[in-house]
Amino acid sequence: MLLLPFQKELAADKTRFRIALWGRQSGKGYTSAFISTSDAVSSPRNNWIIAAPTERQAIETLEKCKDWAAEFSATFAEGEVEAGDADVFGVKPKAKIIVFGNGSKIYALPGRPASLRGFSGNLILDEFAFFENGAAVWKAIYPVITNPASGVKRILITSTPAGKGNQFHKLVDENYLNPIEGRKLHWSVHKVTIHQVAKDWEAAGMLAGMTAGEYVEEIRAGFDTPEAWPQEFECEFADSDNFLLPYDILALAESNQAGKFAAPAIYGGTTAPSLFLGIDFGRQNDPTVCWTLQREGDVLWTREVLVLKGMSTPDQQAALETRLRGCARACFDYTGPGIGLGDYLVRDPAIGIYAPDRHRFGRLELCVFTPAFKREIFPRLRRAFEAPTRLRIPVDAEIREDLHAMRQIVNAGQYTYFAAHTKEGHSDRCTALALALRAAGHKGPAPQITLFRRADRWREGGIRREEGVLL
Repeated sequence: MLLLPFQKELAADKTRFRIALWGRQSGKGYTSAFISTSDAVSSPRNNWIIAAPTERQAIETLEKCKDWAAEFSATFAEGEVEAGDADVFGVKPKAKIIVFGNGSKIYALPGRPASLRGFSGNLILDEFAFFENGAAVWKAIYPVITNPASGVKRILITSTPAGKGNQFHKLVDENYLNPIEGRKLHWSVHKVTIHQVAKDWEAAGMLAGMTAGEYVEEIRAGFDTPEAWPQEFECEFADSDNFLLPYDILALAESNQAGKFAAPAIYGGTTAPSLFLGIDFGRQNDPTVCWTLQREGDVLWTREVLVLKGMSTPDQQAALETRLRGCARACFDYTGPGIGLGDYLVRDPAIGIYAPDRHRFGRLELCVFTPAFKREIFPRLRRAFEAPTRLRIPVDAEIREDLHAMRQIVNAGQYTYFAAHTKEGHSDRCTALALALRAAGHKGPAPQITLFRRADRWREGGIRREEGVLL
């Protein structure tokens, strides 16, 4: 394990208050873990608190702390402690903890005011711009780090920008972008873009013969939301960046009667006309998610959230075809790797393509994710959650965090929707639910498909097929 020059520079900075304004793929958690672990190992009874937007993210950084502890040959024990009051979902937060032989501790917990109150120690706020309420967190934690009773505390804030107006932008603006005249600079700010990262990677021989410029252009070409590039990779603050679905909005739709798993029997018989599917296809980096809604009266209930990960395309096709044949309508992510599978799925006479402009009325609509299409489905998704909500989703932490990760970014009057890639995916459940809601917006039951065979030709609802190929 090693640190690159820009990471070493942050680690060597002994300023009490530090900010790492770093773009994506810069190793924020990796470097934060080194700073906290090296200090905890070298200084007895020295505590560090790692807070992140979600518990999962905080635990990921704690896992990196364990890796660094192994690098330093430091022994430690693991545990868990309660961390404040119950949240809006009635769940009492827990802090994961590692305890070193010298009495030092590193805690990992979600960055919520109720979780952070009462802790004392050096503090890392990881991806601070993405905290649900950064101003409230700051108000809760700042008195703790300024109290010298148990020694001077240090704080490190790391984040990629997330629009203007939040607490992270305020700190960067006042201490770096537009420092207040005559005011002593309290914070040491380190700005690192993808261009600096690539230069250090090239110098370290990590780019397999590519130059830094070539690598950056490759990353830029593959980035699926170019409108977000300046903020995500070049540390430029967009005009605004908001969560599409805040936690309090999500809570309105959560129900123990909604489900993640369903018996295959629901995809057939009398239930078919009331089922609507949204399918976000993934193959290598992201999972495929098939979200099933069932209309009961004026309420759409989640009946299944099928996640297919690490599965071959033929196996995915088999799983999806079973569901598509037993639903009223479905919307499919017909972008990138989804194009090929979508073409195969609509060849099935029992599924067919839904394209009214071409007088085709099968079950499956192939949806291309253009910026305009995103601006159609994601605002509709938000409206579906607002009170009085007629949507029901499972009470599930993984689903909640996936839905919460989707963001609306506005810059220079243009807006788009974006979610960062993580080990769990790319807000795939959120996209699948948005597609399912679009499918449910089409009125009327699924068309009754009657097949006739005439000289090796199929006819479906007036649409002719030859050898299973769309004509």
